Formats: sequence, C-alpha cells, structure tokens
Amino acid sequence: MENKINIIEDLEFRGLINQSTDLGVLKKALEKPITLYAGFDPTADSLHVGSLLLVLTLRRFQEAGHKPIVLVGGATGLIGDPSGKTAERPLSPAKKVKEWAGDIKNQLEQFLDFGFDKAQLVNNYDWLSEMKIIPFLRDIGKNFSVNSMIAKESVKKRLETGISFTEFNYQVLQACDYLNLFEKYGCRLQIGGSDQWGNITAGVDLIRRVKREEVYALSIPLVTKADGTKFGKTETETVWLSSKKTTPYEFYQFWINIDDREVVKLLKYFTFLSQEKIEKLGQQVKDNPAEREAQRVLAREVTEITHGKEATARAEKISDALFYGNIRELNKEEIKEGFKNVSSYEIKNKNELELVELLVEAGVVSSKRQAREDIKNGAIYINGKQEMDTGKILQFSDRLFGEYIVIRRGKRSYYVIRWY
Repeated sequence: MENKINIIEDLEFRGLINQSTDLGVLKKALEKPITLYAGFDPTADSLHVGSLLLVLTLRRFQEAGHKPIVLVGGATGLIGDPSGKTAERPLSPAKKVKEWAGDIKNQLEQFLDFGFDKAQLVNNYDWLSEMKIIPFLRDIGKNFSVNSMIAKESVKKRLETGISFTEFNYQVLQACDYLNLFEKYGCRLQIGGSDQWGNITAGVDLIRRVKREEVYALSIPLVTKADGTKFGKTETETVWLSSKKTTPYEFYQFWINIDDREVVKLLKYFTFLSQEKIEKLGQQVKDNPAEREAQRVLAREVTEITHGKEATARAEKISDALFYGNIRELNKEEIKEGFKNVSSYEIKNKNELELVELLVEAGVVSSKRQAREDIKNGAIYINGKQEMDTGKILQFSDRLFGEYIVIRRGKRSYYVIRWY
C-alpha cells in the first residue's frame, strides 16, 4: 500500500512538528504504513478546540495511509496529568470519568474513519485497571529511574510547589499504554502535544528496555494566540467541540474573529487545504485584510469538519444576518442561537413601548438624551431596520415571532428584548 501523501513533508509545511525522535529514521519508517496512537484523557464531557489539532493530525496520518489508534484515558483520567499544571489537579469521581470517557469516545468517531481495518478506538482502563501492584513494580517500575523521572519537564516544574505520588507516576502509566499498544497492535509511533514530550519518550524508553525494539515519538506545537495567551478560550468561556456546549454559530464566530497575525498559521494547522490555496489566502491577508477572506475560509472549513455542512451553512447565515443587519431572514431558532450570549432584557404585561425609554431601561444607552441623539444620528436599528423617529412607539406587531425585539446600536452592538 502506497501512502497518498508524504506525511512528514506535509507536517513540515504546516509547522506541525515540534519535537521528534530521529526525524530521518522516522521519515524512513513512514515510507510504509505504520500504526500510531494519541491519547485523550476525559477531563470533561467534551473535547475543546485545544484538542482538535491532535485529532486532525491523526486524521492527516490516516489520509496518508497509516493506521491511527485513538486512546481514551479512562484510567489515566482518574489519575491526572501534571503536564502544564502548576498545582495538583482535583481528582474527578470515577463514575463521572467513566461517563466522560464514553462521551469523548462518541465525539472522536466523527473525525476519523473507524471502518473495517481502519482507525481503532481503545480505552486504557481495560488494561491498566487489571494491573497488580507487585508485577507492576517488578516488571515496569524497575525500568524507570527516579532521577530521569524528576528531570521530565512536567515533573520538574512542580517540584517547588509540590507533586503527589499519584501524579508523579502518570508518565509511567502512559508509558505502559504505549507498551501495551505495541504488544497488541504493533504500534510504533505516539504523537501528542509538546507538553506531553516527557510522557511520550518515557514510553519509547520502556519499549526499548523491555522489548529491545525501536519505536518513535513526535510532538506537535501547543497552539497559543498572537499575544501568547491560551488558545481555545473566548473572553468568557472555553470553545468546546460539542454543539451542546458551544453552538456551531459560536464555534464559527471563534474562528472568524481570528487575528490577521494568526490566520495563516491556523489554516495550516486546522484545515486540509493545499499549500497553494493557503499561500493564496495569505497573500489576500496582506493585500486586502479588511475583506477577512482567510478568516471566512478558516471558519467555514473547521466548522464543517467539526459540525458538518448543514450546521456550517446555518452558522454562516446567522453571521451574515447579524453583520449585514438582515435579522428578518432568520427563523426563531436561529435568533435564539445567534443571540445566545448578547445582552438581553425581559418585559412583561406591556401593550406598547416607547423606544427612548426602552433603550435606557434595557441598558442600551445611559440616558434619554443619549437615546435621542443615537436615534437622530441613525445609530439605532430595530429588527434590522434603521429607526430615526425619536417618538417611535413599539407595538406587539413589531415583535419577531411574537416574542423578540432585536436592537442594534452602531455596527455590532446587539441587544435582545424578550417581550411577552
């Protein structure tokens, strides 16, 4: 079986290789199909966009002809990974971790082909929960030097603030995962985020000591924003892959608001567009940044990968309606989705509303004088239509779907009035 693309060249173009064992040797090994894996601990009932890069990297390997194993950490999720943490992670209840593992398993199935002889999905609880302490210490523990374990970055950073014996042994359990997958499935490559490098190489070393076999490791960069802050969070919340936690519209908006300085890098990371297409979009960013074409393509591509074509089309429709003021083109559910996190206000038992008073009462403006000025200046829109009458009285018939009045002040400040 020949690979469809040269996976290393593709990863290099996209900037997705952060660290690796001997790259020349790995490149040679990847000339033929190999089995590789990446692990995801269930720390919530959904993955977030910070995990998406690793999922899509597995998919790149699959499309290049390799066989990915997706490991859900039903056992390691009970322990807690110290990587990237400055303090001890609270232990989650076993029942909850089991539920989360099932949720994440279902979620991962949408990104890879799990058909016959394709990708495989496993849970490390199946083997780690069966290990007995004495064989574990004799057969596995003797292969680990405490000195080298302390030297791992994930542990070294925690020595001053403290690390429990539980978290200290996380790297040993992850190494056991690699060994088990090597023995059972012939897995020869583990990939993960750069913060996982110490854990990944612990598995490489364990297999070399126990099996006298050469296996490989590769880490991808951790994604950060242009200002160095954590990627995958808005000002208020995490951006999840689950549509129940982050709607497709909110997900789409996260990507369309990406900074010009980041968009080309993220097109390389998170889309399957060709080098030629990405370079063309990069030139458009330089020549016509106001058009934000690269951001629109990024948002469309990643939303479609995560939520499908129908949800993406819906997100684009809502986005266009809000940007261009075509509110009346939306149905009731789209209004609810599009305005989920905007300022809202409820009014009951009133037959009519004076616009000036409503603007003050709902917190759109600070005073009646400011309300009148905004109306006169054409800055107030009611349900997508500019309103310049300072004496405007809103009637029941002005409501959208018998319930909503949508106010826009200026270009992008929206307020939703629920009037019933």
